[in-house]
Amino acid sequence: MFGIVRPCSHRLGGGLKTQWMAHLCGLCLALRADHGQFARIVTNYDGLIISVLTEAQAERRDGGRRTAGPCPLRGMRTASVARGEGARLAAAVSLVLASAKVRDHVVDGDGMLARRPVAVAARRVARGWDEAGARTGADVGFDTAVLLDAVERQAGIEALAGPGTSLLAVTEPTETATAAAFAHTALLAGRPGNVEPLAEAGRLFGRLAHLLDAVEDREADAASGAWNPLTATGTSLTEARRLADDALHGIRLALRDAEFADGKLAHVLLAHELRRSVDRAFGTESCGHTHQVTAHQQGAFGPPRQGGPYGPPAGGPYGQQNPYGGGGPYEGGNPYGDGGNPYGGDVPGGPGGPGGGGGHGFGPQPPKPGKRGFWAGCAVAIGLCCTCKVCCADTYEGPWSRKKREGCCNNCGDSGCCGCCECCSCCDCGL
Repeated sequence: MFGIVRPCSHRLGGGLKTQWMAHLCGLCLALRADHGQFARIVTNYDGLIISVLTEAQAERRDGGRRTAGPCPLRGMRTASVARGEGARLAAAVSLVLASAKVRDHVVDGDGMLARRPVAVAARRVARGWDEAGARTGADVGFDTAVLLDAVERQAGIEALAGPGTSLLAVTEPTETATAAAFAHTALLAGRPGNVEPLAEAGRLFGRLAHLLDAVEDREADAASGAWNPLTATGTSLTEARRLADDALHGIRLALRDAEFADGKLAHVLLAHELRRSVDRAFGTESCGHTHQVTAHQQGAFGPPRQGGPYGPPAGGPYGQQNPYGGGGPYEGGNPYGDGGNPYGGDVPGGPGGPGGGGGHGFGPQPPKPGKRGFWAGCAVAIGLCCTCKVCCADTYEGPWSRKKREGCCNNCGDSGCCGCCECCSCCDCGL
């Protein structure tokens, strides 16, 4: 699975989790019904938002759900799944999105795709997905040419981009494509008045998708020499975060202007889980409304804030003085001397001490594994699906990125999530 909106099932709660799974399974089954079993590999978290938005705007109809048979990803349980034009539009968009990712891997020469025969085969698969997406899109009145045009223009824009180029010029094709897909959900649901606000929400969602992908891949791209929009344009992480926060705010405003029959799930995904995705990409932690910069990110976002839950108490019993500072009972500093310990030698766990290694206290850190190639990732993805890890595991390793992912049915527990945004007493979005 790929996508930037990967909601925590504990935060969704029982009802919304059931709805979210219905759309995820509906997208997967729509791909199988129209394009065969292999097409199910392009099921992704972001594509199902198209299905969610379509249903959120439509008046409730009995035909919007059907009961699907047992599936290994649901622990061999039956389930009520979404069906209809929204799921098929999501399938068409997912196919073209997956095609673009394959082409991107080919251009970067990732893994086995660096070999010409494999790259030729991958391009053929991508071309087939383009054609399949166009057929399904035509069936629901959506012209996927706008998506294909965005994919084609992206390569030319990236070739011309350099230091000083606006990052928004690089993200424009993705913005245009997602704006068209979001806007078409309004037409499918019979709400033409929603076309404009949802097009704006889609444009900003596309910007975020491109930004977060660039942020997450920045270090890996630098190590491999692959093209990255942040590096190529000289955009700092601070500026990228500002653009991401602006996009989040714009999406909330756009959702407020749209009319929904039941927009609760769409609101949670696009207003709250999307915020969590941004925090995850930038290495910060928040409850959807605050930004606490981690020590790892302080180089990009300035010095860490003073105080905090574990910081020195302002106006505490020692004021601004160190209890071991000048004038104290241990005149001159640390009672064990500078850099030593009461038993001689370096401080255990410190630089050069037992268990040292750069001062982290855990010894030398092993190198991070690189990304898998396309075909190797496909093989791992099939294994994850067959073993139900995508659905049932607490965490698993992404088949291509090798990043830690949460199982989509994982109950992360109270310790891992903040419940203050649970649809949502602290939200001013108006939904």
